[in-house]
Amino acid sequence: MQIQWFPGHMAKAKRLISENLSLVDMVIEVMDARVPLSGDNPDFDRMLGDKRRLMVFNRSDMADPAVTETWQEYFKSKGIPCLFINSKERKQAMQVATAAYNIMADKIQAQRDKGRRPQPVKAMIVGIPNVGKSTLINSLAGRAAASTGDKPGVTRGKQWIDVGNIQLLDTPGVLWPKFEIPAIGLRLAFTGAIKEDVLDIAELSIEFIKFLQSQYPNCIGDRYGIQDASQMAPLDVLEAIGIRRGCRISGGAIDYEKAAALILHDFREGRMGRLTIDRVSDVEDFARQAEELRLEQLNRGKHAKNQPD
Repeated sequence: MQIQWFPGHMAKAKRLISENLSLVDMVIEVMDARVPLSGDNPDFDRMLGDKRRLMVFNRSDMADPAVTETWQEYFKSKGIPCLFINSKERKQAMQVATAAYNIMADKIQAQRDKGRRPQPVKAMIVGIPNVGKSTLINSLAGRAAASTGDKPGVTRGKQWIDVGNIQLLDTPGVLWPKFEIPAIGLRLAFTGAIKEDVLDIAELSIEFIKFLQSQYPNCIGDRYGIQDASQMAPLDVLEAIGIRRGCRISGGAIDYEKAAALILHDFREGRMGRLTIDRVSDVEDFARQAEELRLEQLNRGKHAKNQPD
């Protein structure tokens, strides 16, 4: 299942980020803790350069704690400052403000050494769509300071929000123009980072069922009461869920789209338990696939050059 989504407003959002980068001291990249690898926008590395960064993995309360621990160890080994939080909990959200302040501690101290009153830390919030950037800002501010929603594309322009000794610049969610590795687009679609209007929901749910059968074989049975779901054909599982949850259309036939939307919504809301899609082992696997694609494209280019006019 090949998924691509890069609407015009995202190209505009990329320009907005680049144009305003000089206004901030650092960048806070918000990601979904269930896709710590797939949700990492490669364009940010190119756009942000050597700007100081803090990675915040939101929705950790929905992620598999055992897998989260392996990701924490991975990022620690790479020397990457990161936090795994539930941004709806203000106490956890405030850890972000503390970490951001600590990252800028040398600059703050330099201002004090010169006899100046430290200026508020200016931080830009970036991330892909629907990872909870605005929810994090609202928790930090203690009020509804930024627009929120459960669909991608809620934030369309930049917003400055004062949070004590930190000023936050909220920006729209941004994907990248092409998912070279198909699994990345698929996994982002699972989490709701891609607008559903461009997706085949039934097909997407089939792929998600396959993932559950592979990584969390008891999950479907526990949630929907379907025995031996891990051994069934994915389409049969979707049908069984539709029957159990009364997803019918006129005439009594199964409404596969409704059943599919139900499954995906249950996952996105954490109703299936704590699940993580990306594994640390995927880092090497994705790197290998990327290299294979690079070599394939290189060979195609050479072949095209050798073709007679």
